[in-house]
Amino acid sequence: MGRPSRALLSREIIARAALELIDAGGAEGLTMRALADRLGVKAASLYNHLAGRDELLDALAELVNEEIDLTPLARADWREGLAAYARGYRAVFLRHPNTIALLARRRVEAGRQLLTYDALLAALGRAGLDPADAAEAAAALDYLVLGSALETFSAGFTRDSAAYRPHHPALAGALEASDERGPGLDERGFELALRLLLDGLAARAR
Repeated sequence: MGRPSRALLSREIIARAALELIDAGGAEGLTMRALADRLGVKAASLYNHLAGRDELLDALAELVNEEIDLTPLARADWREGLAAYARGYRAVFLRHPNTIALLARRRVEAGRQLLTYDALLAALGRAGLDPADAAEAAAALDYLVLGSALETFSAGFTRDSAAYRPHHPALAGALEASDERGPGLDERGFELALRLLLDGLAARAR
């Protein structure tokens, strides 16, 4: 028997194609028909591997979360490790910002997602936070990382900084001062928020 001319479908192959669709065209571009077209199959073939859209999104969550590096959470210096983890977590969703709208408000069921939160909460426990504080810290980190990956602060101000001065002098002054520091306001804002979060956690740690 000859080899098949088309690669066999699998849950991972389907999820990877879905991620490519979302990266290219946004969350609204993900339909079972569009996904089948991308894979060169009939839509009915997808249901041999996934029961429906919910399972597809779980598979997508698994795939995206596998890109998050958990090794920093094992570092002896919890602050350094948590900062490295947060930067890596953010980098993943900066690569796949269109997935945030699909995944951020969904149930956490994918195995890799559960493993990630377990590793994070264990690291926060080793840092000296009690379980309730650790849960709040994990939530705060999610808000910081996903919010900063979804939104760009600096790109919202499209005029030259000085153009805001007649009616919004404080805004103009802040943007001008930031311009003097060079590009990267969004990165500096994220790093400031991360530093403040870590300072707050250190104050709560036993």
